[in-house]
Amino acid sequence: MELENQNEELETEISEDEPAQPAEEIQTGCDQEEADRLKAEAEEYKRKWYLVTAEYENYRKRTAQTRTQAYAEGRADVVKGLFPIADTLELAVQSCGDETTRQGIQMICKTFEKLLEEEKITVIDPLGEEFNAQTSEAVFAVEPSEGEESGIVKQVLRKGYEQKGKILRFAQVAVTK
Repeated sequence: MELENQNEELETEISEDEPAQPAEEIQTGCDQEEADRLKAEAEEYKRKWYLVTAEYENYRKRTAQTRTQAYAEGRADVVKGLFPIADTLELAVQSCGDETTRQGIQMICKTFEKLLEEEKITVIDPLGEEFNAQTSEAVFAVEPSEGEESGIVKQVLRKGYEQKGKILRFAQVAVTK
């Protein structure tokens, strides 16, 4: 109770001692020149803040893109390591005499093909097509058969692979002279 009375007395004293001033009379303590300078400084800070914000946003986007690309390249590198195994399995299928063993190896090859499909990797198999140095590597040249054109892929020695237009491994081929 006593505290309430003291608070009321203080409020009364403050209001009696300091008459309310209209807003026009309140001085900020600076002239127009100072106000203009402060406004210009505030605008400069605002401009710098926008620049830093834009730079950070660009950095964030660049970093996210780099991470995504590095992850995709890492996955592609792992799959590249499987290419020689797939080559060996295909040779095993061709040379296998036992039908049961052949079917087992073919099942493994189908699993590999499914993995390639999931990773959006396509096989480069240019057999019978015109030689393309962008996708194939000519290992040796062979004599053309009767009526056969020059520069045609006669035999694929090792399949090539590409992912989204990027060559992961060039196809090794034999080309007609």
